[in-house]
Amino acid sequence: MIYLDNAATTLYKPRAVEQAVRRAMYGAAGYARGSYAAASRAGELVYACREQAAALFGVGEPERVIFTLNATHALNIAVNALVAPDSRVIVSGYEHNAVMRPLTARNIEPTVLDTPLWDGAAMVSALKQALVQGADLMILSHVSNVFGSIAPLDEIAELLTAAGVPLILDASQSAGVAEIDVKRYPCLAAVCMPGHKALYGPMGTGILLALDDRIAAKPLLTGGTGSLSEELRQPDFLPDALESGTPNVPGIAGLAAGIAFVRAVTPAHIAGQERRLVHELARALSRESKIECFAGKEQTGVLSFRVPGTPSEVLADMLSDEGVCTRAGLHCAPLAHRTAGTEDTGTVRLSLSFYSTARQLEQAADKVCRLVKKL
Repeated sequence: MIYLDNAATTLYKPRAVEQAVRRAMYGAAGYARGSYAAASRAGELVYACREQAAALFGVGEPERVIFTLNATHALNIAVNALVAPDSRVIVSGYEHNAVMRPLTARNIEPTVLDTPLWDGAAMVSALKQALVQGADLMILSHVSNVFGSIAPLDEIAELLTAAGVPLILDASQSAGVAEIDVKRYPCLAAVCMPGHKALYGPMGTGILLALDDRIAAKPLLTGGTGSLSEELRQPDFLPDALESGTPNVPGIAGLAAGIAFVRAVTPAHIAGQERRLVHELARALSRESKIECFAGKEQTGVLSFRVPGTPSEVLADMLSDEGVCTRAGLHCAPLAHRTAGTEDTGTVRLSLSFYSTARQLEQAADKVCRLVKKL
């Protein structure tokens, strides 16, 4: 099997992740809501992961690291707290349904920055124009889950900071492969990410960096926290305000090991390796003239392609039969496909991880080209 669906979930993890999950499964319980050793151990494991994440992303207060089920959960918490019925919201043209559906559920029709793929300057220019009309919030996909294109965060954050507009950053595809230091971006209200992608944690884990105090004041869920249990009101301090119920302690322990791996290897090194391999993959696919490959200079380890006139699901099914695991269709991001002009066929997405090898990609490219020739 050649696994190239890492933008959905990294299948191969550091061995330390599995070991951490196993230890927590059999050594932690009660999550710091008892005085016995297993409860204390659970609390220690969760706090250790907070510290790991805070260190990776430059968060000065570990309590602002909130554990969620996934990035979608984190985005919903942030949107719930920061989007009012009459909010004027700006989004890029490459947002995931995890952003667009929560806005639609609140009857928010955002201003969409409809800009060409790979054209960061156009996105910045479009944002300047949109800000003239006024805005209360921007939500930005840092890296497109479809194309691997990287939004110009530095320039966007500078504009938003000057305009006093807060930013929710969807780091679903960038956390772990992009250097994100929240101290550099005063406009950041929240950063949302999964644990199971480039942070190499287990599925069912995610992180919200709750940088805006308004998020704690309006939790999405309320319930047991272990603190202020004698009161019926939800605690208003972090992390308790946003972490009701028993957390996924084994998953969080595994996530801590995944983040420790990323910190040791460094996001810059991981990104550099993925970028080199994805460029080689693009060159290999370009041997077949029927293939339209979406590659740019600034790109993470995500490469989409299509064969015009052929549904991408058909290609993905053929590759699956050949033992190549990909993702096809609209990738839960129909807005991105409309912006890029690929909504008629969708794309087949090949996405790498640190564990992908040049040999695997050579084999995958050969299989793709051979199958496409038969179409």
